[in-house]
Amino acid sequence: MAEALTIARPYAQAAFKFASEQNKLKEWSDMLGLLAAVADDSSMRELIDSPHLTEQQLASLFINIGGERLDGKCANFVRVLAANRRLGLLPEIATLFEVQRSEAEGTVKAELVSAFPATEAQQAGVIDSLRRRLGRDVTLTCTTDASLLGGAIIRAGDLVIDGSVRGKLDRLGTALSH
Repeated sequence: MAEALTIARPYAQAAFKFASEQNKLKEWSDMLGLLAAVADDSSMRELIDSPHLTEQQLASLFINIGGERLDGKCANFVRVLAANRRLGLLPEIATLFEVQRSEAEGTVKAELVSAFPATEAQQAGVIDSLRRRLGRDVTLTCTTDASLLGGAIIRAGDLVIDGSVRGKLDRLGTALSH
């Protein structure tokens, strides 16, 4: 989906620049997150792709769903996206906006996926290690995935550390087959 990210990037940059100038990064983050969730809904995707709705109707639909949670500038952003048939890119735009926001704030969001729930000490260790490695503050979210069998996977931006048993078995299988 590199093409979608390429197309979404200028819109995310424009939104980020505007939000930065207005000192409203958090507000825009929230608004774009809401719009991305709406655009990611399967029934909404059908409407976005429908030739029976005009750009103005689609924009109005998104703006009405957002209601008071969207300010006037964000509503104008939705209208621009609709006019260019880019509403389907809202999830990518929101993701790219968050990356820029994290870089500007000197933070990174990381995800720890483990076979079993991570203890607070383990979480603190991961945060400390990532902070030293990346030179940024780290916000960690934790999830469990029993299919990993054991170990964990850590994702922080472009960095992926796969220390799961399943990952190790996959690498071993690949090495043995070559």
